[in-house]
Amino acid sequence: MKNGLLWRGIAIGAVASMSVLSAYPLKENLKLGLDLRGGIHLVLQVETDDAVRSETDKDLDRLEGELRDKGMTAAAAERSSDQTFVVRGVPGERDREVAEIVDDFLPGWNWQRSGELLNFKMAGFNLNEIRTLAVGQALETIRNRIDAFGVSEPVIQRQGERRIVVQLPGVDDPERVKDLIKNVAFLEFRIVDYPFRGASAGSVEEILANYGGSLPGNLEIKPQIVRDERGREIGRGYYAVERRSAITGRDLRNARPGLGEFNQPVVNFYLTHEGGIKFGEVTGNNIDKGLAIVLDGNVVSAPKINSRINDAGIIEGSFTQQEVEDLSTVLRSGALPAGITYLEERTVGPSLGQDSIRRGLKAGVVGLSLVVLTMIVYYRLSGINAIVALALNIAIIFGALAYFGATLTLPGIAGIVLTIGMAVDANVLVFERIREELHRGRTVKSAIEGGFGKALSTIVDANITTLIAALFLFQFGTGPIRGFAVTLSIGILASMFTAVFVSRWIFDLVLSRRSRVDRISI
Repeated sequence: MKNGLLWRGIAIGAVASMSVLSAYPLKENLKLGLDLRGGIHLVLQVETDDAVRSETDKDLDRLEGELRDKGMTAAAAERSSDQTFVVRGVPGERDREVAEIVDDFLPGWNWQRSGELLNFKMAGFNLNEIRTLAVGQALETIRNRIDAFGVSEPVIQRQGERRIVVQLPGVDDPERVKDLIKNVAFLEFRIVDYPFRGASAGSVEEILANYGGSLPGNLEIKPQIVRDERGREIGRGYYAVERRSAITGRDLRNARPGLGEFNQPVVNFYLTHEGGIKFGEVTGNNIDKGLAIVLDGNVVSAPKINSRINDAGIIEGSFTQQEVEDLSTVLRSGALPAGITYLEERTVGPSLGQDSIRRGLKAGVVGLSLVVLTMIVYYRLSGINAIVALALNIAIIFGALAYFGATLTLPGIAGIVLTIGMAVDANVLVFERIREELHRGRTVKSAIEGGFGKALSTIVDANITTLIAALFLFQFGTGPIRGFAVTLSIGILASMFTAVFVSRWIFDLVLSRRSRVDRISI
């Protein structure tokens, strides 16, 4: 045997061995997608207006503080919309100082004077940046929550400008995971204006009556769900709270479950250094007032501020132990920068996934059997060459999927079936070229060499164009589409290797064992 033939055989044997070792046992090493393993599919939309509003509150607080540090103690800022706020109490002759403060601390804002008011509006680039960062932060936060929960092989990715796709295959407790994801945990601490302390108001009308029928512009009404000892809703209460948040969940450093004064489940929270300073100032200036802990737009509790609170506190309410653990996980993994709207949910049961696997395998076996039968009937012994190359092709696909940790989906099985056809198609091109060369009177060795040489450009061209299409599907597709693209891409590369390199080696190996070859079974 020639050295070149030997080394080619060793290379093929090494590829085959690595593929088999990587994939075996297939049941343990091959990851199955949501449609095969069962699980849940969620589409979420990030309400970026929440992040914009929170950033507006933060910036107007910063401006108000800087103005007072400059001696403008009468300055008062108030948010007029999510993207605008007004400042009162700044003399016109001090506009130059205002401009300097804005340049130094609020570069993303445009402002102008209108009489006694300074009108601020968020600049377009700042608005776009906040929205983009909000979606990115929400994506990472959801990923952290899922990782903390322990779901294996999740798919969490951005779709479009504001949407996030979450796929969780093989979850044992889908309801709890869905609650964990949908729990927005947009946490805010706000000063209560009415009721001043104690229980919540019984109705919105009661609160409005306290203000003469019209709520002041700096306040808004937030509901509180009243629960019994078993956590069941038994009523609702209401609070009038300041629109401006004292601090938000972004100021949290850590959160963990704990026990309250009466051994009830609570959440202990710890603030960042900057958050502790802000919280200390707010609580120190509002002793004896109520502090509403607002989670996802609902007041969880509204305890009385007895003293200055700097860097730690508790969140208490009618929580169960599991609710406290989940809330701690949500807050610890990062509070979402904005609310999330639940757009779509699909649940795939394990039995449906198993049925998909059976049907996919049946389609693959039937397709493979027909291909094998066709190649043997039409090309006889030479067809066995194509079948051996095809078997190696399939082994390489599963080995690569297992080695790279790729996920096999139902469309991925379709990609494998399609690859079977494409791999045999390359052999058909070669065999037909060889047949043409034989009809021209060439010897068998010359016909084989000419057949592979002339078919190579066609094979490469067809496979490269398909590979480019698969790469675009992977880049812009989601979930199952990407699974199809992955298996198709691996299959294309494997088919080029087997159809050109392996098939040629088999011909050369057979011919090397014969002193003279007058014909082959094509």
